[in-house]
Amino acid sequence: MPRIAIVAGEISGDRLGAGLIRAVLARRPDVEFCGIAGPAMREAGCQVWVPSEELAVMGIAEVLRHLPRLRRILLDLEQRLTADLPDLYIGIDAPDFNLRVERRLRPKGLRTLHYVSPSVWAWRPGRVRVLREACNHVLCLLPFEADFLHQHSVPATFVGHPLADEIQPEPNPALARTALGLPLTGPIVAMLPGSRAGELERLSPVFAATAAWLHARMPDLTVIVPMATPALKARFSALWSPEATGGVRLRILDGQAHAAMAAADVVLLASGTATLEGMLINRPMVVAYRLSAFTYVLLRALRLIRVEHFALPNLLAGERLVPEFIQSAVTPAALGSEVLRWLGAPDDRARLQQRFAGLGTALRQQASERAAEVVLSLLPASYNR
Repeated sequence: MPRIAIVAGEISGDRLGAGLIRAVLARRPDVEFCGIAGPAMREAGCQVWVPSEELAVMGIAEVLRHLPRLRRILLDLEQRLTADLPDLYIGIDAPDFNLRVERRLRPKGLRTLHYVSPSVWAWRPGRVRVLREACNHVLCLLPFEADFLHQHSVPATFVGHPLADEIQPEPNPALARTALGLPLTGPIVAMLPGSRAGELERLSPVFAATAAWLHARMPDLTVIVPMATPALKARFSALWSPEATGGVRLRILDGQAHAAMAAADVVLLASGTATLEGMLINRPMVVAYRLSAFTYVLLRALRLIRVEHFALPNLLAGERLVPEFIQSAVTPAALGSEVLRWLGAPDDRARLQQRFAGLGTALRQQASERAAEVVLSLLPASYNR
């Protein structure tokens, strides 16, 4: 029976892993999956050794604070894998954790696949060498990533993005509003301050202040905030008070991020996978990104950031399609002004949505199925007879 160890470090990785597991098991029901996983991967058929939220840490300063716990998880995993090597190791994103495992265990005979290329084209380019040493193969979600890795002698395949296969473009806002019990008229802004505790804490206060800034100019504004997990919802509720938002109508949702974005006129959100979801749902957006002060200063001082844009729609387009703000530029007035601009510019919204539609088409490649084909090709030949 083929046995695959798989490690995902956050909610988006858990979703990717679940789709891959289902696609592999549809072809080879005898494959056994085990490792570090979230609820979606567990439901898809993965035996969970450690919950994936244990690895959901973002930024240099944050990693340092959690380093003892992360190191303990890393050593326990390496010992478990070394004692009984699986047929394949799949690291899903979480490059600082997964690449270390892959680099240490590949010389011992472990075949390794990294799912989601690290942003080596954007920052820390030295990791290309690490990828070459650590991975038998890399699965890329974005079309330009595989070309970049091929130029550096790293075996890679562009598989497309599973979210593009999952999310249908041009949803009906009225249906989404009705399903969520929202007003059918009046402006609605969806706010997504992040799926990691650190980014939630850094962005929630400024998002709350932005809601107050907008409410002062649009008293009929409704703000909806989908929270990915009960733990994040509780943390968010503690950070967001009626005083901070100036009495704006607020709805906190349990999950339902896609429905929230479909119902909204504009989305204000943290940089990350959610920006891709907003693009696929075809919604105008304003993107914010805040690291800890220490992490940001260090990255700038070492000149480790090499791209002009960081929001995924802008990266895919190669130009600034949507406004993006980082660190001290993330202010209520800056964010609120751009939200208002989108609300008052129907022609700009229409042009943006045309571009978004084209970018989404390029990403719709049946990604989980294509990824499963690569996974099965990497299993020992004895299993493929």
